[in-house]
Amino acid sequence: MMNNAIVLVLIGLLIIIVSVEPDFISLRNFRNILSQASTRIIMALGVGGIIVAKGTDLSLGRQVGLAAVISASLLQASDYAYKMYPNLPELNLFMMFMIIVLVMVITGFIGLTNGFVVAKLKVDPFIATLGMMVIVYGVNSIYFDRPPYGAQPIGGLDPRFTKFAQGAFKIAGFKIPFLVIYAAIVTFVVWVLWNKTKFGKNIFAIGGNQEAAIVSGVNVVKYLLLVYMLGGILYGLGGTLEAARIGTATNNTGNMYELDAISACIVGGLSFSGGIGTVGGIVTGVLIFQVIAYGLSFIGVNPYLQFIIKGLIIITAVAIDSRKYIKRK
Repeated sequence: MMNNAIVLVLIGLLIIIVSVEPDFISLRNFRNILSQASTRIIMALGVGGIIVAKGTDLSLGRQVGLAAVISASLLQASDYAYKMYPNLPELNLFMMFMIIVLVMVITGFIGLTNGFVVAKLKVDPFIATLGMMVIVYGVNSIYFDRPPYGAQPIGGLDPRFTKFAQGAFKIAGFKIPFLVIYAAIVTFVVWVLWNKTKFGKNIFAIGGNQEAAIVSGVNVVKYLLLVYMLGGILYGLGGTLEAARIGTATNNTGNMYELDAISACIVGGLSFSGGIGTVGGIVTGVLIFQVIAYGLSFIGVNPYLQFIIKGLIIITAVAIDSRKYIKRK
């Protein structure tokens, strides 16, 4: 019961949602939930490795917002009247791909900086990433508020860019959103990294007992730098896909996403005590949260009440995790 209490609570909420509105169970809603969850899965996998290494990353949401704003500003349609860069010519597919890579490099560097502050300067991950969260938001807001049009939503995205996220494969009359494919690929890559490589073995060792890992010859600084950098790269990818999915971006895109991602990881079985967690658990946690969020909106629950429910779930998840840690001790 202790190991699965939060899952049982969420299943109970789902049962209530279905009993209120049986139409919630439908192929269309299932597809929408998967599409919305896909970008969140990518982000959660990024912070999941950091949590396994006994860290956290509060800058996730603001890095997502920065990625969304940069990618949207550079990938607007050539005939859009309010382009941030009016003289930017129409880009071919290769250049569009390179812009996405550029965004991932930028957020990867931010993640690397987080790792340096945590690993080399010995700043607590909570404080280090809290400071980075504020810095990134400031940088993003300055960029977003630049001339000629100032602080207004960045729209008019190139149709090829939006199709990159909004499109779908049709197989036997069933549509599989592109986003689901991207999330599946990232999930597989992260699973391989965690389970089949030295990188994965060492981040679990660091999270389980950093002193023992040092004695065993693990280069803790190197692997903390790598895990924070990987997190940044995945935030960049998630933010870019999020901008394409919703078709616009502002400096507030990604706000509070870090809480959703971290809480989904904890619900999925990761522990703040470090060294514990699975990729499958993270995906399950994100899907559970997305089903609940979509379901509450579907039955017309007040959005402000949804915040209260989500907050209670987060507190319950962390409380249960703490109890499990105490029991192990």
